[in-house]
Parts: sequence; C-alpha cells; structure tokens
Amino acid sequence: MSNQQKSAPRRPMAMGPGGHGRGSGEKAKNFKGTMKKLLNYLKPFYLKIFIVIVFAVGSTVFAIIGPKILGQATTKLSEGIMAKVMGTGGIDFDAIWNIILLLIALYAISAIFSYIQGFIMTGVSQSISYNMRKELSEKMDRMPLKYFDTKTHGEVLSRVTNDIDTIAQSLNQSMSQIITSIATVVGIFIMMLSISWEMTLLAVMVLPISAVLMVQITKRSQKYFKQQQAYLGDVNGHIEEMYGGHDVVKAFNGEEASIEEFAVHNGNLYKSAWKSQFLSSMMHPITNFVGNLGYVGVCLLGGWLATQGTIAIGDIQAFIQYVRSFNQPIGQVAQIMNVLQSTAAAAERVFEFLAEEEMTPDTPNPVAIVDQNGESTIKGSVTFANVHFGYFEDKIIINDFNMHIHSGQKVAIVGPTGAGKTTIVKLLMRFYELNSGSIMIDGHDIKEYTRKDLRSLFGMVLQDAWLFNGTIKENLKYGKQDATDEQVIEAAKVANVDHFIRTLDHGYDTVINEESNNVSQGQKQLLTIARAFLTDPKILILDEATSSVDTRTEVLIQEGMDRLMEGRTSFVIAHRLSTIRDADVILVMRDGDIVEVGNHEDLLAKDGFYASLYNSQFENCE
Repeated sequence: MSNQQKSAPRRPMAMGPGGHGRGSGEKAKNFKGTMKKLLNYLKPFYLKIFIVIVFAVGSTVFAIIGPKILGQATTKLSEGIMAKVMGTGGIDFDAIWNIILLLIALYAISAIFSYIQGFIMTGVSQSISYNMRKELSEKMDRMPLKYFDTKTHGEVLSRVTNDIDTIAQSLNQSMSQIITSIATVVGIFIMMLSISWEMTLLAVMVLPISAVLMVQITKRSQKYFKQQQAYLGDVNGHIEEMYGGHDVVKAFNGEEASIEEFAVHNGNLYKSAWKSQFLSSMMHPITNFVGNLGYVGVCLLGGWLATQGTIAIGDIQAFIQYVRSFNQPIGQVAQIMNVLQSTAAAAERVFEFLAEEEMTPDTPNPVAIVDQNGESTIKGSVTFANVHFGYFEDKIIINDFNMHIHSGQKVAIVGPTGAGKTTIVKLLMRFYELNSGSIMIDGHDIKEYTRKDLRSLFGMVLQDAWLFNGTIKENLKYGKQDATDEQVIEAAKVANVDHFIRTLDHGYDTVINEESNNVSQGQKQLLTIARAFLTDPKILILDEATSSVDTRTEVLIQEGMDRLMEGRTSFVIAHRLSTIRDADVILVMRDGDIVEVGNHEDLLAKDGFYASLYNSQFENCE
C-alpha cells in the first residue's frame, strides 16, 4: 500500500493569555509523581546502579581520607621544624615520603573508581534514553491522527529530541553527583568529628541557612523550567514549518511576518530561559557565600584551639580542607536540584505524550483477507451505512452518508472545498473512527479487519505526492518490501516512468533528496502510481494528480491511472470534473451530505448541483 497519508488541516496550538503557547506559567504538575515514573525506568538497571553506588562511595572514601593523611605530613613537618629549632632532632623525611606515596595511591584508586562508575552510569543513562525514544516512536504509531492535527511537528519533535536529551544528560550527571555528594557529605562529617566536635558544630550551623535559600530559589525557578521546555517546542515548530514551506514564504513575501512570529516565540523562550538560568545560577554563589561565613568562623576557632594546645596544626589544615570540601557537595546538591527541575519538566512532557489517548485496539478475532493458499479473498465492494463523523464531536461534517459500491466500480467523489470528499476516504481507511454508522468491505465492518490488513487493501495516489529520502527503488518498494527487482521494473513500465528512471545517472539507485525536489512534480506522481501498481491493491484512492503538471505529463499520468484502475474498485476525488465523465458512479457532496448520485449524463440531465458545478468550470474560462 502506498503510505501517503493526507491528514486533516493542522489546527493552531491553543494559546494562553498574552499569546503564550501551551505551558505558559505552568509549574510541573506533579514533580514527585514524575520523578517516581522516571525512577521506574531504572528498574532494569538496579544491579548496575548498585555497582555505581559502590564505586562512587569507594572513590569518595579514598578521596576523603586524603586530607587527614596530608595533615599528618604537615604535623610531621611542623614537629620536625620545631625539633630542629629546639636542637632536639630534625625532619623525618622518610615518614613524610611514605605519607606522600600513600596519598598518591589513594588518589589514584579514587580516580579509577570514579572512571568506572562514570562509564557504567553513561551506559545506563543512554539506555534509558534509547528506551524512551523507542517508546515514543511506538506510541506515535498507536496514536490517532487527530492528535497530530492539533500539534505542530516541532512540538512533537521537541519531545523526542530535546526533552529526552535533557533527561539523559541530567541522569548521567545528576545520578553520579547525588551519590558522590551524599557520600562526600557523610564521609567529611565523620572525618571532621574525628578531628574536633567544636569546629564541626560551627561548620554545620550554616547548613539550615543554605537549605532554606535553596528551597526558596527552587520553588521560584521550577515554573520557568516548565515554560522553557514548552517554548522550545514552539520555536522548533515554527522553524520546521517555515523551513518546510520556505518557497511559499518567499513567493508571498512572508519573510517579515515569519521573522516577527519567530521573534515572539524566541522572545518567550529567552524570557523563560533567562529567568530559569538566572535563578539557578544564584544557588551556587549564595551557598558559597553562606559556606564562606562558616569557613571564616572555623579558621578563627581553629586558631584559638591551637593556641590552647588542644589540636595539632596538621589537623587544622585538614579540617580547613574538609570545610571547603564540605561546602562543595552542598553547592552540587543545589545545582542538582536545579537540574532536576529541568529534568522533571522534560520528563513530564514525555510522560504526557506517552499517556495520550491511543487508537482503539484491533479486534482479537479479525476477518482474514487471504485464504489458506495465500490468495486474496477480497472482492472490493464497499458499503457506507448511516455514517456520521466530525473531527470534533460538536461539529459533525459527514451527515448520514449511505452508499453501496460494487467491486470493480469507478466512483468519483465531487463537490466544493470542505464538502467532505477527502474525509470520506480517510474514514474508509480508518484513519479516524466514526461517530456512528458503519463502513463495510465485502459485507464485513472495517473494524473486523486489523488496521494493517485493512490498509494493505488500498493503494493511494494523492495530489501531494510523497517520497522519502532514499533511492527510487526503495521508494517504489515502500508498500511491498519483499518485491523483486523485476517486479519493480514491471510496475515502473506500466506506470510510464521506467524510461525516465533509466535516463538518470544511477537509474533505480538514484537517491531522491529529503525535499524530493531533484525530480519534477509529474515524475513524482508517476513514481507514486508505480508504487501503487507494485502493491497490487484491491481498492484504489486517487486524488486527482494532474493539476500541476504539463499537458504531456498529464497524459502519461492519466494513462498510468487508467491502467491502475482496471479491474479495481476506485475512489477518485475529482477537482476537475472533465476528468471523471467516464465514472460508473458520481457522488456529489455538499456540506457532508450526498446530494446527488448518478453517472455524468444522468446528473447533467437533472440540471442540479452537479450540473452547476460542471458548467461553472467552463464559465470561469470565458
């Protein structure tokens, strides 16, 4: 099946006060709940995380012991200098050298442990990122098209890229930092107590002040991180849309309007990012300032205790190092809290996407479309029975649609713009669910087939030809991956496109670029006809594809489509009524209703709505 899906017109995003996009002024709705869900992704990696904890604690312990041992070297040195001055001895360089070697060994082991835990944690975070992207990709395939009708491409893309990148980076950095910081704080506290409880008490007295300040800043910055992620999606959506339609933008002199709109989105992102980053950057200097107050107090108290002879000089030096190191993990915790706000905002957007409503599941006992010999059992008759549908429940656009089409018939659907022509074929392929009524193929409700089987019955050639970045052969085989090269070439010949392909430098291996602008519109249409031929569909959906090509190419396309329709049930969405005069049945639609049914001659004879539509196209040419 040709997978060219022509979605309903995309609707603008809901805007909040002041023109902001979704998420304006929002805080993370459930920080604890979001983080709990995020932690669930760690379950398969508990063993690795345990190893990370062991190595992180080990690395921290070896690093923490260092200052106290270095203090012993300082004490040995000071005692030796005093003994030399007093004439009672000298400096014990052997003992000092042994202490230095021990320090080198401890710091080397600490570095190795740190490397190992970082290596493992990087693997864990990237695995989580991989799993999340996989879930989002699978989720997209299970979501109804109506979701994408109300979201910009950039907003969806932002969740798959920016939000998951934010989560992966923060997990990689924050997880290790949290473990290391906790181990450091606990270890340093024990080491400080072992030196002097008085100095330790003074050092920890500043912690409540830091904690209160951190909580206040975090509360204020949280909502801006949520805004930042939402506005980033707006910026991505605008850029993607403007880049995809840059030819139209230039043709209609829309550059200034585009720049102005981008300035609004960029300004919103700037304001939220500035506020979030400014508030988060305040944490470190504030905690440093508070920590320095404790540092000054420790220095004064340590000097006084040394004069009293209750503490060695080396211990004072070690304690001062510990105080400095004690403040550092507290500052890291402040930064981690900041990172977690960003992580929660990103994770919440990902989980919101994963929680979106999905398509109704396929029936557990589907009707088979092939017999035991692998031959198709589908004839191609289609019945619409009391069909009602609206993209929104309060706005029905298809009203009580009833029609039976025999297999092999060519059915043209005509009507003014917005009459519901394209909507009918979307419902036929079950891109949307009916509000009421039923659509049947060969007497079976389309809900009795799996979506995969149902859509494999159709071939589509749309007005907007869709080709992806890949070779011509890959594009032709898109609906039938197991097709042989001979089958591909035969389909191209029937579709009148084989000659064109062979004139290219690389023939069927020619790569079509991302925008498909290295082939003409007519050539793209011929390729999509060949793709539909290759799938050998039972039912065709043709959206008149000759309106934007030259006369000679139009003849080739029309010949290809005529061959494609032979012996198949065909639905032709007609824009130029002169092209469907030979249709077996013409459905004339207006405002979602079938107002006339018949062949070309009968409808002209009625001199009704179809006749006025048909005659109007000649009046416009006069």
